[in-house]
Amino acid sequence: MGTISDAFSLHKTNWLLFVFQNQGQCNAASATTALNTAKAFVSLGLKDLGYTYVNIDDCWANKARGSNGNLVPDPSKWPNGIKAVTDQIHGMGLKMGLYGDAGRMTCAGYPGSQNYEVQDAKLLASWGVDYWKHDNCYTGTGFNNPGANTSTYYPKMRDALLNSGYPIFYSMCQWGRDNVWTWGASVGNSWRMSGTLNSR
Repeated sequence: MGTISDAFSLHKTNWLLFVFQNQGQCNAASATTALNTAKAFVSLGLKDLGYTYVNIDDCWANKARGSNGNLVPDPSKWPNGIKAVTDQIHGMGLKMGLYGDAGRMTCAGYPGSQNYEVQDAKLLASWGVDYWKHDNCYTGTGFNNPGANTSTYYPKMRDALLNSGYPIFYSMCQWGRDNVWTWGASVGNSWRMSGTLNSR
């Protein structure tokens, strides 16, 4: 097993990415959006400026896991699956990111990774996913599980990713809770410093 310090060697310089959630919500969680954005990175010169990651947010999966327990890409959005898209994005010299959740469901109600951390990490590695955003919804009895300490359960996915056999950047979307700045560097590659900021 590697260490989170080893994983940091993936990013010795600042990194830039584009996430679709504010741009298109669930409709943007598709192969078409990912590939069109990757092509735009190249054609507009953004890749040369340092934009590296094309990141898909919530709603990319089916609402239920497969019979083998795996996450299943929504076939209407990913007709050729995730790996076919990551292969094309890698071929452009870019990297691919996906979204998941530490709880039983994502914030939009899709399957979360709670109790599936190892299985999900191995699946991501098999797809060649380079970046994993791990959200914090439905980790307990409610949507935002007030009172739970995120430092007790975010290391589970860290360990699973480090043991997956593929280098995956671990982005902890734990809403800046629990003084994350005091422990985040030993668990993830990046972390949220606050809740979601919305324009008014």
